[in-house]
Order: sequence, then C-alpha cells, then structure tokens
Amino acid sequence: MPSSILFFLFLQLFFAVQPCHRVVTSAAAGGRWQILQKSIGIVAMHMQLLNNDRVVIYDRTDFGRSNLSLPHGKCRDDSSELVIKHDCTAHSVEYDVLANKFRPLTVQTNVWCSSGAVVPDGSLIQTGGFSDGERKVRTFYPCNGDCDWVETGDGLKAKRWYATNHILPDGKQIIIGGRRQFNYEFYPKTSSPDVYSLPFLAQTNDRGSENNLYPFVFLNSDGNLFIFANNRAILFDYKTGKVVKTYPAIPGGDPRSYPSTGSAVLLPLKNLDAATIEAEVLVCGGAPKGSLEKAAKRNFVKALDTCGRIKINDPNPQWGMETMPYARVMGDMTLLPNGVVLIINGAGAGTAGWENGRNPVLNPILYWPNGAAGSRFESLNPSTIPRVYHSTAILLRDGRVLVGGSNPHIGYEFNGVLFPTELSLEAFSPPYLDAQHNYLRPTIVSSTASKGKYIGYGQKLLVRFKVTGKLMADRISVTMVAPAFNTHSYSMNHRLLVLGNTRVTSVGTSTYDIQVTTPRSGYLAPSGHYILYVVHQDIPSTGIWVKIL
Repeated sequence: MPSSILFFLFLQLFFAVQPCHRVVTSAAAGGRWQILQKSIGIVAMHMQLLNNDRVVIYDRTDFGRSNLSLPHGKCRDDSSELVIKHDCTAHSVEYDVLANKFRPLTVQTNVWCSSGAVVPDGSLIQTGGFSDGERKVRTFYPCNGDCDWVETGDGLKAKRWYATNHILPDGKQIIIGGRRQFNYEFYPKTSSPDVYSLPFLAQTNDRGSENNLYPFVFLNSDGNLFIFANNRAILFDYKTGKVVKTYPAIPGGDPRSYPSTGSAVLLPLKNLDAATIEAEVLVCGGAPKGSLEKAAKRNFVKALDTCGRIKINDPNPQWGMETMPYARVMGDMTLLPNGVVLIINGAGAGTAGWENGRNPVLNPILYWPNGAAGSRFESLNPSTIPRVYHSTAILLRDGRVLVGGSNPHIGYEFNGVLFPTELSLEAFSPPYLDAQHNYLRPTIVSSTASKGKYIGYGQKLLVRFKVTGKLMADRISVTMVAPAFNTHSYSMNHRLLVLGNTRVTSVGTSTYDIQVTTPRSGYLAPSGHYILYVVHQDIPSTGIWVKIL
C-alpha cells in the first residue's frame, strides 16, 4: 500500500457524487432547491462571499488531482507533497454568483481545514491548514479580473489546523486554537509575545477525540469574546488575557465542537441603543460523547437532537434547551436576512471524520428565535443530495443560500461508496422567496449608504424602497448581515444586526423612506462590508453592500 494512503488511514483512525444531478424545484411553501453547477471540479470545503458577489471556494491540496485544470502554464510543485508533487489542477475556485460562472484559482500550500476572515478593505485573509500550509497566510482581494491568491509565507507563529478566526473591532484577526494549540495569536502582528496561552482549550480537550476544535467564537456587545468549546463556554477579554465569565456546561454534557460537530450562531442583535444589549447564542446538534471512538468500530451513534440557547450578558446565564425535528451532526447554521436561523446539511448518526457519518438529513429546518418556546422549528423541503462531511452553506445577497461540498473520503471517490464525492453547487431558496410574496417584498431604490460610500457608527441612515402591496409600517425593519467564512459546520464572523430608531415615511406611489441608526461601535459591528436588507413582514429585499468604518 502506498505510504500516502497509510498516512491518511493513520489520520482517519486518529480522528476516527453524486454524478450529474437533475434540477429539483419543490413546493414553495417549504422552499425550493436548484442545481447551479453540476460540477465546479472541486469540493466546496470552505466558502466566503466577497463584496463583489463572488464566492471564494477551496478544498485540500494533498489528495491528488481535482476535476478542474488550472489555466495553461500554471501548476503547483511541492516536493513535500505525499500524493502528487507536480499538480496542474485547481484546488480553489472563484464563483461569480450573478453570472453563475466559476474560474480556477491557484493555491500553493495546503489549505485543508483552515480558517479566515474578511478584513475592512474587503480582502479575505486566510490562515493555516495542514502540513506545508499550517503557518501560512494567504490573501485574496476581490476584483473583476484575473486576481488570484497571494501567499505571504509563515505569517503565523503557531501551527493552525482546525482553528477559528474572528475579526476584531480594530480590523485585526484573532486566531484561536487548532490541533494541540491551546493558545491564540493575532494577525497582523502587533507586539510580543506572539502567542498567548488559553488554558480553557486545554481544559476542554477530550483525550483521544479532542472535541474542542473549530471552537465557536462570537464578539460580544461589550467587546469581549464568547468562546464555546466541547460542552461549555467562557467570556474572554482578549486584550488582557483574562476570563471575564464562566458559563455552565450545556445540559447533558455532550460535546458540540469538532469532531462531534454541532453548529452555533449569535442570534440577531437588536435594541442597539440599550445600555446593555441582550446577546444570545444558539448551539444545535452534535454527537454524544464517545461517538468518534464508536464510529471507528463502525457503531454509528444517533446524533444529538437538542439546541441550547443562552443569554450571555445575563448576570446568571442559564441554558434553555429545545428539541429539533431531526437529530443532526455536521449541520450548518445560517442567519437569514429576516433574523430566522436556517439549519441545513448534515447527518443523523455518527460524527465528522472520514467515513464516520450516516443517515443524511436532507430536510433543512428554520428556527424562529422570536417564536413561542416549543414551536420555533419549521421543517422545509428536502434536497436530493446528501451533504455530509466537508459540506458548506452561506447566505447570498439575494436571500438564497449557496450549498456545496460533501466528501467523507481520503480522496475523490465517485463510485462504489456510500456517499460519493460531491462537486456540485446548489441554491436553496427559503420560503420567503416564493413568488406569492412578491407584493410584500421590498425593493431598495437608493440609500445614503450606497456602494462606494462609507457609513459611520451611530449615524442616521436613509433607505428608499418600494412595496407594491399594502405596507405594514410596524412590520418593517432594516438588518445588516456580515457574510460568513463557512467550513466544518461553523460560520465564522457571521452576525446580524437589527438597526434601531426606525421611522417610515411615504414619498410617492408605493415608495417609502425608512430612517435608521447604524450600530454605535465596532463592538457591535466590526469595520468592514455588510449586506443591508429591508424586511417587510419577514420578507427581505435583495440586499445592498454597505461598508461601515
């Protein structure tokens, strides 16, 4: 057996394609599915939407050739590579949402299980990976030409594999954790020391299965970081290195972080002018403790069917538990423009890791945060494509959700396997995009925050929009969504803000102005690009790009 295969089998034990698919359009009441590309040539393991409506997508580089060639003359030469040292195929693509086209990109080092964030100038700063990529920093700046990845060498001080990045109020990134890394660092570098200890990550490390990788990290309204790993969380002051608050363990005590792989979101932030803002985190799904070890023996344990919700700024925060319609591990949670949470992809049994998932969950569900307890979940129409390990989902500006990926194998496997490698991209249109809601759907006409202009903090913002049907002024809101870096069931830097001080004025036939106030500080909305939506009776407009600085 080749040494490369033995190496990957060792990793698998440690962690213990569909060919062309037809377009499926299902009943509008439960959302619609549509194939966008039958194959983009690579697995969409990581995805990030940029402010030019292009999505940067990438996979691993160390499994051999992909199904997409690089342009003539471009190749990747790596003498340390175990499978193929001279590779003229792509492992990254740029997908043009508006044109529904893609082009290959060239990445030189291994981006497998890496992380990243979009910085204020709109560029994607991507960090870490495996082997020769574990300390690399790569930049992709949005353009309308032939731009490509730029690699800056060993920009990290520690090896970062399965780490989490978060953009900070000053525009820098904090990079937290990774395999055997119980610490964090910043990029760009500012002062010494370069690496800072975080004992919480050692305390949440399960021997043999870890269960603290890709920790869930959210910037709180007070400027501290909420960090969840395994089954518990802290509020962390990254400027002083102090734990501000320790939260109770999630009831049941089962792990929710990789490879048990639940998902989490910071629920919409609203009432932004309040002295203390209510911030809530929702954690859903995962796998019971010991599932990884059992999966290695081909015993696939039922995934968790619970969600935990906690108000992180409460003086005495406690978890409230709810039960989902389906047990789910490796699901992706996405904030929709109307503040509702979409839970999509994943499996009903097993864990993350090669060949470790079973019983694909094809039905997305909605979670309505403002609904009555016990009735917040809504099941939607299923996909026909299993999206298990290494699948992704991100919100697009038009309100659709881009879904891709799924490859639970060491390499690309299309035949004779339970879940073939999936190279397709599809779009899920939530129920609010059905044509029956067109008369309620706002259309943004103009804004004082139109593209190319900066908006400041605590600033009055005017948005002009049209609604053809009868307007319900008390059901109008304006939201700002930060696009996510999505991989391994976690959407890094994803947040939604409901802008306050809403005032609606009629200015003509079916035309209205709405005045709102932007967030008051970078603690609420770190500098950078957001998608701004007008939402009427839970029906969002197509968004516009804005930049807060």
